[in-house]
Amino acid sequence: MRDLIVQWLTEITAPYWKSSLSIDQFVTALQETFHMVFFAMLFGCIWGFIQAIILLVTRPHGILPNRVIYHGLNPIVNALRSLPFIILLIAFIPLTKLLVGTSIGTWAAIVPLTIYIGPYMGRLIETSLLEVNEGIIESAQAMGASPLQIIFKFILPEARSSLILNLTTATISLIGATAMAGAVGAGGIGDLAISYGYQRFDTSVVILTVIVLLLLVQFVQTFGEWLSRLR
Repeated sequence: MRDLIVQWLTEITAPYWKSSLSIDQFVTALQETFHMVFFAMLFGCIWGFIQAIILLVTRPHGILPNRVIYHGLNPIVNALRSLPFIILLIAFIPLTKLLVGTSIGTWAAIVPLTIYIGPYMGRLIETSLLEVNEGIIESAQAMGASPLQIIFKFILPEARSSLILNLTTATISLIGATAMAGAVGAGGIGDLAISYGYQRFDTSVVILTVIVLLLLVQFVQTFGEWLSRLR
């Protein structure tokens, strides 16, 4: 399937594409970008939901208030969110090597990408959950619902549309981060923009990268908005 796509794109672009970059290299880089976004988003979602639910439940006047857990986790989340992604890439190189055995490549980039997007998604998810009307929670408690039932049968379904829109925002931020990760050898279309567009002064590669990123962002935003309207 991949070979057919590469062949089709090569035939279409052959009269117009004048660059040292081959279509096969571009398709490989695009696959690497999707790979990084998918796995970082997957691990980030797991982290984000766990973080958001813990903060929601243990906050003052929450379902199960716990000052120790809330005031212990909250500053850690704030600290991780305050670090620029390029700093995370460098600071967590030892952890990346420990987990995946290398500090370069697509899998190596997934570690700092997850650390970058996890707390960010957690805050967005927490914001969505806090938007749920307190009357719904009080009604659930009055009916004798357990904390888990309140979270999974009342709060999360009620916050569905807001959650989808916030996860869409997080995905767009992650796409930008994967492009930045290309600066340190992570692969993907960001790496093409650096190694071919910048270092080899190939303007056409930079333009192609910009167009692809714009299309990806537009697709994700449109799909997220459509999904949030579904009932």
